[in-house]
Amino acid sequence: MTRDSNDGKKSLKMKILIVEDQFIEAHDLQLILEKAGYEVMGIVRSVSQALESIAKETPDLVFVDILLKGNETGIDLAKKLKEKHIGFIFLSAFSSKTILDDAKKTQPYGFIVKPFREQDILITLEIASYRHKNSSETQLLQESILQKSIDEIMYSSVKWEQALLQLGKVLQTYIPFDYMEGCFIEEEYNTIGLLRRNFDSYEIINIERFSKITSIKKEELIDMQSKSPKYELSQIYEGDSFIKTCQNSAIKRLIVHTFGIKSFIVIPLNIEGAIFNFLFYSRHFDTFISEHLMLLTKLESILAKFVNNMHISQKKVFKEGSREILNISDNSPQAFESMIGNSKKMIAVFDCIKKVAPFETSVLILGESGTGKEKVVQGIHNLSNRKGKPLVIINCGAIPDNLAESLLFGHEKGAFTGALEKRIGKFEMADGGTIFLDEIGEMPIDLQVKLLRVLQEKEIERVGGRSSINIDVRIIAATNRNLEEELAAGRFRLDLYYRLYVFPINVPSLRERKEDIPALVDHFINLYSKKNGIKPPVLADDVLQQMLSYDWPGNIRELEHVIERSLLMSETSVIKEILLPFANKNLEDEKPHEFSIKTIHDNERDYISYILKKCKGKVSGIGGAATILNIPASTLNSKMKKLGIKNNDFT
Repeated sequence: MTRDSNDGKKSLKMKILIVEDQFIEAHDLQLILEKAGYEVMGIVRSVSQALESIAKETPDLVFVDILLKGNETGIDLAKKLKEKHIGFIFLSAFSSKTILDDAKKTQPYGFIVKPFREQDILITLEIASYRHKNSSETQLLQESILQKSIDEIMYSSVKWEQALLQLGKVLQTYIPFDYMEGCFIEEEYNTIGLLRRNFDSYEIINIERFSKITSIKKEELIDMQSKSPKYELSQIYEGDSFIKTCQNSAIKRLIVHTFGIKSFIVIPLNIEGAIFNFLFYSRHFDTFISEHLMLLTKLESILAKFVNNMHISQKKVFKEGSREILNISDNSPQAFESMIGNSKKMIAVFDCIKKVAPFETSVLILGESGTGKEKVVQGIHNLSNRKGKPLVIINCGAIPDNLAESLLFGHEKGAFTGALEKRIGKFEMADGGTIFLDEIGEMPIDLQVKLLRVLQEKEIERVGGRSSINIDVRIIAATNRNLEEELAAGRFRLDLYYRLYVFPINVPSLRERKEDIPALVDHFINLYSKKNGIKPPVLADDVLQQMLSYDWPGNIRELEHVIERSLLMSETSVIKEILLPFANKNLEDEKPHEFSIKTIHDNERDYISYILKKCKGKVSGIGGAATILNIPASTLNSKMKKLGIKNNDFT
């Protein structure tokens, strides 16, 4: 797609292939596209016909129906289009969550539900063009960042093992491995491995260390490797190919068994006539995709230069003490210092943050309330080129409808009754920086239209203003709502959804990463002990087990409040009891085997009574029930009066 510089109208020249087995719908789509100036290459009815057509001429974009005649579906075709780096938009007569979930895995540029309108088609094509351009620019910038980072390592004069460690950290952001190896295939055992322990912690595995881990002598390991098949082609090994190569290699079976490997990718490099293998292993079956292989293939020359400079050259000329050992700068720990967790799911979140931060890509953060989505935003902002510029946070659910446009975009003096002076909106405040739209799913539909314009045109207009204002902001949005359900209900615009859904990050709930609870508990105990000027108490083992078995519906926010309350209520150096208000258990003063359905007021009365009993009837002040419940003392007194609770019953 290009723009005519004379009249500003779009000159549409995209070549489009339609894959649709219903003639009338395919013909209607063709008429809409041709009327709008697009070139329709043709209409085909099956996956096989589509692949034949693509082999003759590559389209810029493909419209593909999900349900096609034959054994293969539109989703099967989408996977092949993705491998060929051809963009596609799905057509479907169904909008069920299952179909949408399957379709989303293929990362389409759009999704249109039949019967479609002309406006739906044209808007979706606009979004597809934007996402295609964004994807291409991001890919080029990604390669540039990687090359620059690898160059930095080569000029740092570190030893080979440390250079490999730094290389692994750089590649990890784009190639998600659990274990990495580098070796010359014709030399005696020379393999150096890199085992990822957590987000930024790795262990170097040389032959001595591998021998100790496996309890196998070095001589046996050397013999195993000498009999192992040599890899001279770039390839992803998963499924049958993974099983076959493991059957033919004793050393590979040992690696798989030792580190729990289920797939790997290999990149061979030709260095001065010798073959050097980089191997990236994963503990998952489907980690590696064609994009990973393509990226590594593009980096072959810089990786070969890296091995030549850092390994071969050092073997020839390196003498101990003759080179200064330098540390490679890495700012990622600072960016994540407020985010706690080493679970697999949190490491995946950290990797996503580090990957997307350098780019201008829109980010959509998904997750339950209280999971720490704002911390993710801060991490992205702090790792981006916009660090030091404003980070403006807006809760879309808390904006009054009548003030929303003025709050976001500002207003001129006299624009409406009460506008006594010009006011700058949140978007102008964020100029040059990042704006975070929290709870985007609660934004009114008319305001969504205006936000879409900001995303498209990168300009705003103040209420009462006569001209547009150019702005430079990166937009990050978050929601705890299911946006697919909001789309189906007509409460969220499909075009805005696909604009924001360029790079989604799913923040796990606390119940999905319970292994992080001990570290989070220690953090909050130390934090609130310092605030209250007390020595941090110890958490009893049975209390920790109780916390580990709890589902945490309020996530980290609930855990933080529980720890704060427990510190206020604890009178010893050991926290022996905690209050989990939503735990599936009876309160102390309930009959253990009695079952009854209670009203909301009954539950509230029981809960407040329980807290007052723990506080010995104290309502206000430090250690009082109001402080523990995190409400004003006047509010608590009012509730007690309404519920018939007397605090002298607990003194």
